[in-house]
Amino acid sequence: MIVAMKKVSIICQDKDAQETVGRLRSLGVVHVEHQQQPKGPDIAALQEDISLAEAALGVLSRCGTSHAETVRAFLPRVDWKVSSRHIVDLDKRLDQLHEYSRILKAKIFEWEQWGDFDPEKIDALARREIFIRFYQIPEKEIEALPAGLIVKTVSTRGGIVNCAVISRAKNELSYKQVLPPKASLTAMRHKLEQDSVLEAELVRGLAEYSVQRGIIQEQKIILDKEMVSLQAFRGMGQHGILAYISGYAPFDSMDMLEMAARDHQWALSVVDPGIDDNVPTLLRNPRWVDLIKPVFGLLGITPGYRELDVSILFLIFFSIFFGILIGDAGYGIVYILITAWMHFRMKNNPAMKNVFPLLYLLSSCAIVWGGMTGTFFGQTWLQNKGFTILVPELNDVKFMQTVCFFLGALHLSIAHSWRAILKMPSVSALADIGWICVLWTAFFLARTLILSDPFPSWGIGLVSAGVGLVILFTDPQRNMFKAIGKGLASVALSLMNNFSDVVSYVRLFAVGLATVAIADTTNSMAAGLGNGVLAVAAGAVIVVIGHSLNIVLGPMSVLVHGVRLNLLEFSGHANVAWGGFAYEPLHE
Repeated sequence: MIVAMKKVSIICQDKDAQETVGRLRSLGVVHVEHQQQPKGPDIAALQEDISLAEAALGVLSRCGTSHAETVRAFLPRVDWKVSSRHIVDLDKRLDQLHEYSRILKAKIFEWEQWGDFDPEKIDALARREIFIRFYQIPEKEIEALPAGLIVKTVSTRGGIVNCAVISRAKNELSYKQVLPPKASLTAMRHKLEQDSVLEAELVRGLAEYSVQRGIIQEQKIILDKEMVSLQAFRGMGQHGILAYISGYAPFDSMDMLEMAARDHQWALSVVDPGIDDNVPTLLRNPRWVDLIKPVFGLLGITPGYRELDVSILFLIFFSIFFGILIGDAGYGIVYILITAWMHFRMKNNPAMKNVFPLLYLLSSCAIVWGGMTGTFFGQTWLQNKGFTILVPELNDVKFMQTVCFFLGALHLSIAHSWRAILKMPSVSALADIGWICVLWTAFFLARTLILSDPFPSWGIGLVSAGVGLVILFTDPQRNMFKAIGKGLASVALSLMNNFSDVVSYVRLFAVGLATVAIADTTNSMAAGLGNGVLAVAAGAVIVVIGHSLNIVLGPMSVLVHGVRLNLLEFSGHANVAWGGFAYEPLHE
């Protein structure tokens, strides 16, 4: 659920402003709303330090940790700024070296067709009025060159001759002239070898600094907290000798704030947020519902303060969609094994607290659905072996499409039911009841148009009742004609959308079917190679590649389709725009 917030303002003496921010930070309940733009030289300096730490950590993340955590315990505390500057400097030098080496390799490739020579000797000969110039001349035109020139062919490529033209006079030919390099091929190759040695030294230097990643990370956390506190202090409002800080706090933290106000002699104002206030969103749900939080974090979405918290429905239907889209018990087992390995490697990472239980849940859904449909790294080979399918109807195309349409109508009807409950006792709730009637009419219409099932005789009455309720109660007001006008506009804009939204759930069947098809094709290709040693080895490679492709693409299809059905179709009907931002109080 979305926790109710109170808008609070704390007033103190100007001389106690910074101390007040520190005490609010200790309380950890006030989400600060700046009264003025936080700025000042101290903020600028702190931002430079944060940027330096971020840059250093970014470099180290690309270099690997080597044995950083083992060595760190034995390292003395060092000046993190000096280390960070060295790290960033080494990375810049490495980038410059890579760019120079790239240019040098291109030069070497270009001049390998001309051979190895010393450009300084060519300049020395020119001072003695012996001129050597390099031209690219069509092979057919070599004989037509003016007399008195000595032409030496170096190489020929595609009918074009790379040649050296030697003369006593400094005459220019009308062909493409190639200016000699500043160094010989030998010198360029030697320089490239030196650069490779220097690059290895720079990489080693960065690897040595990687043991200080933990120190820089700790400092980054400290700097971020200092920045939040400093911005809160600089963003305080002022009036004479008084300073005040405003923000939002959960309704159940008011006793704590009032006690702190008495202890520290603050003036405290507590009011309900106004309709125009930009209130942060705090989600507080049971632990099992919080499993969906990693998905919200990955997508960067938060419901608005005055919107619905759809966490529980998002989790339930997202899990169902995952099972259908993956649809293979074998893949589910692979996901569980991968999750268990990651869990073992990252068990002390608090950021992954909710991630692993969610992955276990989703993998289990794939196993359950695969068990019901008889799909284990494909389906055909199990059927050929005579295995009994638990729910054979789930492999029937028509039945599965009906299931998808039913899920769509049910999912979207829950959205409107929720909205209707919240609107009660207002008669506007009847408009959502009307939309539920329209959605189930769309379900029966989809079966008729796509699956050729007969449309129920009472379907016309169902849709007529639904449209009537929408027209009359979308925006009930004293002026009946205006109310009907708004209802008609709503029906005109959304009637076909309801049908297409229900039909769009068939993507679950289509993508799940494609996953099984790829698995079966992989198995049949591998089995068709024969029983020889080479055939078995080649078949194993095909099996690994084909199923690995499915295992990688499966979660991507869930993110595209499973998330879309919750985030667009369902949220659109539930009137959830995900326009909120997370509650982030000052805290230690």
